[in-house]
Amino acid sequence: MSVHIDIEGLRPEAVAVVPSPLAELGMALHALSEPAHHPGLQGWVTAVTARLDPHLADRMCEADFLWRTTFSDLFLPWAGLPDRRSLPGATLAEELDQLDKLSDEQFVDTALEFTCSPGYGECGPTALSDPQTRRRTLELAAARGPRQLSFGERLLADPPRIRLWLRQFLQDCEEGFFADVWSRLRHQLAADARHKTDLLRRKGLAEGLAAVSPAVTLDAAATRITVDKLGDGRTATGDGGLLLVPTSLGWPHLMVLHRHGWQPVLHYPVGSPELAAPQALEQLALRMTALSHPVRMRMSRYLARSAHTTGELTQVLGMTAPEISRHLAVMKKAGLITTRRRGRYVLHQLDVTVVARLGSEFLEGILR
Repeated sequence: MSVHIDIEGLRPEAVAVVPSPLAELGMALHALSEPAHHPGLQGWVTAVTARLDPHLADRMCEADFLWRTTFSDLFLPWAGLPDRRSLPGATLAEELDQLDKLSDEQFVDTALEFTCSPGYGECGPTALSDPQTRRRTLELAAARGPRQLSFGERLLADPPRIRLWLRQFLQDCEEGFFADVWSRLRHQLAADARHKTDLLRRKGLAEGLAAVSPAVTLDAAATRITVDKLGDGRTATGDGGLLLVPTSLGWPHLMVLHRHGWQPVLHYPVGSPELAAPQALEQLALRMTALSHPVRMRMSRYLARSAHTTGELTQVLGMTAPEISRHLAVMKKAGLITTRRRGRYVLHQLDVTVVARLGSEFLEGILR
């Protein structure tokens, strides 16, 4: 499972690395709503929540599905402008102006994505223009609860009113807490953008993407980008560009905008020295499958405590040498054990560091 971006014919100058205050505000709202996703931000979340205006906090709950469980493309509005080459604004006000330039159809479809929109990344009828799609949208909204149904009904009945509500809400967030956040983060994000831009110019797209995340790769023909995620998707740059947008608040989320007709965007977390490189999902699945077998779980108990030979394992587990060898081969392929030679004996031991990281790697993988 992965998201693919077809970049055939993409010119180097059409790749841009640009910070976005609106995208970072969206990440801030997500972190405030789902602090468990971001353990490194617990202190910041506590501080902001403690001084948040109660009225603003109530309004955050009104449409928190735009940022709680997913990250709405409304926070990346420049990607939806017709030229498919627009860049994020330098200020939140500039990006809110770009949000205003989206059509009502785009705004409604994007606001209802994932949670109560029948499809994503497809070109089909919209809830504003097609009665059947509208009914299906409201059915899905009702399944999410009365608050989302109410918002969906109001949005479909009067899109301009909801657009004004959202703009005012985001402006109030800037005044309430985000201006301070952005003043601290924008320099770090600008520095990362300069570094990635320099890397793209000097070493090419493959090196630049590798610096964005090990989960992002370019094929040998340099015509397709693959992002290792638990999900499938496909998009193309076509006659537009490719945007790389850094975030300081986003780890572990690595997001790909692959909405039909929009400019593809990689929204990536700025790396921190304390964060391990993301594990490939295929390797993670291999390790979890290897450890799920009852025999290999028993073997792990012994191999975690000390190194054992195949012969020693046959005795303690009551199995034949070929059976033990097959289980060891599975664990070795998954990168769970290390081996060393002592004379004519080969000793096997569980790599407890790798196993200890599985929980955090699984969480990072499903949230990526």
